[in-house]
Amino acid sequence: MKTFTKPLQGLKEFEDVEAAIGKKHAGKGTMLQISGCIDSAKPHMIYSVDNGAKNRIIVTFSEQKAKELQEEYQFFSKRTAYYPAKDILFYQSDIRGNVLTGERINALKMITEEEPCTIITTFDGLMNPMPLPGQFLQSLRKIALGDEVNLEELTRHLVEMGYEKNYQAQTMGEFSVRGGIIDVFPLTEENPIRIELWGDEVDSIRSFDAESQRSIENLEEVLLYPACEVVLTEDERRAGIEKMRKEAEEVSAQFRSQRKTEEAYRLKSAIEQVAEEAGELQISAGLDAFLSYFCKERVCLLDYFKKDDVIVFLDEAARSMERGVATETEFSESMKQRLEKGYILPGQMREIFSYREVLGKLESYCCISLVALDLKNKYLDVKERFHIDTKTVNPYNNSFELLVKDLTRYKKNGYSTILLSSSRTRAKRLAEDLMEEGLSAFYSEDFDHEVKPGEVMTGYGKIKRGYEYPLLKFVVISESDIFGGEKKKKKHRRIYEGEKIASFTDLNIGDYVVHENHGLGIYRGIEKIEVDKTVKDYIKIEYAGGGNLYILATQLELIQKYAGADAKKPRLNKLGGQEWNKTKTKVRGAVKEIAQDLVRLYAARQSKEGFVYGPDTVWQREFEEMFPFEETEDQELAIEATKQDMESTKIMDRLICGDVGYGKTEIAIRAAFKAVQDGKQVAFLVPTTILAQQHYNNFAQRMKDFPVNVDLLCRFRSPAEQKKTIEGLKKGSVDIIIGTHRLLSKDVVYKDLGLLIIDEEQRFGVAHKEKIKQMKNNIDVLTLTATPIPRTLHMSLIGIRDMSVLEEPPMDRIPIQTYVMEFNEELVREAIARELSRGGQAYYVYNRVKEIGDVAAKIAELVPEANVAYAHGQMKETELENIMYRFINGEIDVLVSTTIIETGLDISNVNTMIIHDADNMGLSQLYQLRGRVGRSNRTSYAFLMYKRDKMLKEIAEKRLAAIKEYTELGSGFKIAMRDLEIRGAGNLLGAEQHGHMEAVGYDLYCKMLNEAVKEAKGIAVEESFDTSIDIDIDAYIPMGYIPNEFQKLDIYKRIAGIETEEETEEMLEELLDRFGDLPKSVENLLFIAKIKSMAHHVYFTEVSQKGSHLKFTLYEKAKIDVAGIPEFVAAHKDSLRFVADAKAPYFIWELNKNTREKKADTKDILEDFLSEAAEILLPGNTDTK
Repeated sequence: MKTFTKPLQGLKEFEDVEAAIGKKHAGKGTMLQISGCIDSAKPHMIYSVDNGAKNRIIVTFSEQKAKELQEEYQFFSKRTAYYPAKDILFYQSDIRGNVLTGERINALKMITEEEPCTIITTFDGLMNPMPLPGQFLQSLRKIALGDEVNLEELTRHLVEMGYEKNYQAQTMGEFSVRGGIIDVFPLTEENPIRIELWGDEVDSIRSFDAESQRSIENLEEVLLYPACEVVLTEDERRAGIEKMRKEAEEVSAQFRSQRKTEEAYRLKSAIEQVAEEAGELQISAGLDAFLSYFCKERVCLLDYFKKDDVIVFLDEAARSMERGVATETEFSESMKQRLEKGYILPGQMREIFSYREVLGKLESYCCISLVALDLKNKYLDVKERFHIDTKTVNPYNNSFELLVKDLTRYKKNGYSTILLSSSRTRAKRLAEDLMEEGLSAFYSEDFDHEVKPGEVMTGYGKIKRGYEYPLLKFVVISESDIFGGEKKKKKHRRIYEGEKIASFTDLNIGDYVVHENHGLGIYRGIEKIEVDKTVKDYIKIEYAGGGNLYILATQLELIQKYAGADAKKPRLNKLGGQEWNKTKTKVRGAVKEIAQDLVRLYAARQSKEGFVYGPDTVWQREFEEMFPFEETEDQELAIEATKQDMESTKIMDRLICGDVGYGKTEIAIRAAFKAVQDGKQVAFLVPTTILAQQHYNNFAQRMKDFPVNVDLLCRFRSPAEQKKTIEGLKKGSVDIIIGTHRLLSKDVVYKDLGLLIIDEEQRFGVAHKEKIKQMKNNIDVLTLTATPIPRTLHMSLIGIRDMSVLEEPPMDRIPIQTYVMEFNEELVREAIARELSRGGQAYYVYNRVKEIGDVAAKIAELVPEANVAYAHGQMKETELENIMYRFINGEIDVLVSTTIIETGLDISNVNTMIIHDADNMGLSQLYQLRGRVGRSNRTSYAFLMYKRDKMLKEIAEKRLAAIKEYTELGSGFKIAMRDLEIRGAGNLLGAEQHGHMEAVGYDLYCKMLNEAVKEAKGIAVEESFDTSIDIDIDAYIPMGYIPNEFQKLDIYKRIAGIETEEETEEMLEELLDRFGDLPKSVENLLFIAKIKSMAHHVYFTEVSQKGSHLKFTLYEKAKIDVAGIPEFVAAHKDSLRFVADAKAPYFIWELNKNTREKKADTKDILEDFLSEAAEILLPGNTDTK
């Protein structure tokens, strides 16, 4: 990095700074101040001060600033980590996300790794007490190949380190043990780690993928870092809990003497609960709130570094100190109140160092305060002051001429100039373009190369803004200075959305299932049944009237989990009754109709010719470059597809589905811009006034630099304004009109409408839909919807409806910190106050209209400084919209509302949501609601509050398990997604189909629809038949191999679906990888799957073994070459005979005709028979599958 550090060496002031650092006496700190630093030059300055000091701590005043600094500083050094301050106020919650814990552990990991590093934190990060560094280092666990490991001891150690035991390690902080295989998912790793033991010795270590649970790469050794910040030994735990109990006794005795029985009881029960969780259940999360009870000595982040080994940089020291003071006041205020009400112990008041203590510590370190202006700072005693002049670079706003002009001036004045671009190709191109302008420019990736005066070097690197040192004649210009706002780059983070229920993972005993031939029943679990000395696993399904059906676990593909849209219970069918077939026939008829309608509609649209738009123009590209975020891959595909539709002769009718905030609007904006360029008008139809306003702001913002006239038509516009807009549409002076159903009125006439965009079509009424249909007739239509459309349905409609699905969440959305806790007024007050203090707004969801006014009044009383309003669905529409409008414009701070907010409002300033009685809400609702916050790049909080039953002190474990479902980890998400998908399917196909979907369950419905569509399009559908295999070999998954029933079902289901040799190989590999060596019975299971696919190929419906007979039954409509049968039988005349049964002809193979054959394995006979049958009987088939 000499290119950057060398120029500063020539500056006298800078040499003085280095000298001042050099001459500080050992053990005595010093405080220097450099003024004149603008923000963009700070990372450069910090990196350049480097006289023998290895580590750096950068202390700043807000999390936002810390994150920006981290991003900028990574240009100079990759070993940079952000240490977020702990959230001291919300320790009390039962469950918290471990996102921030992960970031802190990562920072600590970097500190312990001996190499120099830079830690960026906020001032309150230094105020958090931490255990001694030694304690952290002792808790690390190194495991290498060949080590001896005691499994029990390792399991205990992992629990002590804060890992949670689960049946598979899917999310960070979990581990699982299966036989000799241990899976751990450390917070510091991208992927979880699998450790396999051979006896007690470590046989292999490898990383694996959390989603598929398959291995990725082999490792030599692994260093496991703890999953929580307080790692305690048994004794420390016991002693700490003892201390807490003792103090709780004393304090509650005091409360009682003051007649405060409620507080006394509250304190004791709260501490008992903590003691139980920390002691018996060994839960370590949240113990930071009681650190002083468990650790005698507590230190702060500074103490993790050696004093002569680190330089502390204070960014805008005065503001950073203020942050510290504010944190301290907030803490002591809130803790005092909690103490009086018996929520906490007096010792918990010590859980933060005061800012004076931190300043005291800083005195013995070498500190440099970087400020822009040399103002007085009452907190710091500055020893020496320096001033180094830096300037910002003029923005060039896309003008290459201005840039060249400035560079020529710099050259004349003998400046060394560096241009940085975040793409290598662009940097090279820039150098070439500048050469052509006669400047001595060159591209280099060597940042140790010295740039001579008058030279311009371009390079690859990302910084936000450039800076200039006038005295040094050294200037750095960033890409965003040249081209305006920079694009956010994609960060590849692992995405935590669970799989859609593709597997049987979520089938619980007691769930409803649909069997294709027998109808609706209840799943009752897996049972091992022995028939004729062979053991197999059967799945038990109970039907109406007490009938039970046992299905071989290898035939799982015939059942699906029943999914209807509402939670109402479906009716069970009787075994062997006719009603199920009636139902199926009825639904099949209805499905046929809809399929024909769809196909007809599609054909009609295809036959008409639409307007053909020209290819993208320069303007279009420039317009798209200005999108401030990185497009996701799905988005790019959708944009591409939309443009192709517009440029083709057919009339576009595309549906874009994607979750709230996944960037659907951007696709619409680009399509609209393209239409306007070809002189067409665009109408954007939205269901509510509020959304119209939001989209309008969005469009206007994006188009402000282009000659496009965007207008709005809705209730918030005065009649005069509306009239003017309508005239503009008629004349053609308005290019894009955004509005509610007002756009459908008779008086709205377009001069030349080319594109109609509809947002959330399902929310318009029937009459409006008819009008939309007429409008749609021969113009391009783009429909946006947030209800996810299920994959299966998507596939079956693929030839009739053009769809783009956005599944990938946009990057840079910070995960939402979710807390689950019992309702507590103090916390509500604090959560809201904290959000207001950072300039945000909050939602409070309360779902009973009757008392909502009182709740709002109560909150206004708790937080007097906030402006509180309430909204619910029974208000007049106008009243509701006015409140929402004021909320969007920031006039209202807290909105108390029923769940109406779940529908599509996008306010990025709302980053705190409190949900009252969260346990009463459906998961899909919670998921949708949580999606309302976290719309920007600030950390957002969701508090799920529930009333705990005072009478029952339920077992803490049970409660935690139940609540866990509600945080981001549980399978609840998947069910929620499923729920929404079904709603989406209903919207797409219309209401009456919904009933049919309920009747047969969603999966079967999709299967029928798929067949009907193919039929309507004239694609021949082969009649399907099932093949069952029942032979005398033990084929099941033993308890010891996969103990977890979920996983076992999943594997059964997947083995049943195997069709090819490769799939068998893959399955084999996966089983070896995840569960170890296969027992014989599992190998047999794979063999049966293989035989089944071979038999299906030759049209056998059943292969069964009764004693010494093997019976192969043919499908009645089998497409085989009948002439081959005699030849086939003749070839094996001793063993084989053919019975021409009218309904189902079959072959019989006698096993013990031939003494030689007795020895031959039944398995081999089966395989040979089937491959030979395929060769002889399949017409025109000389090769086997």
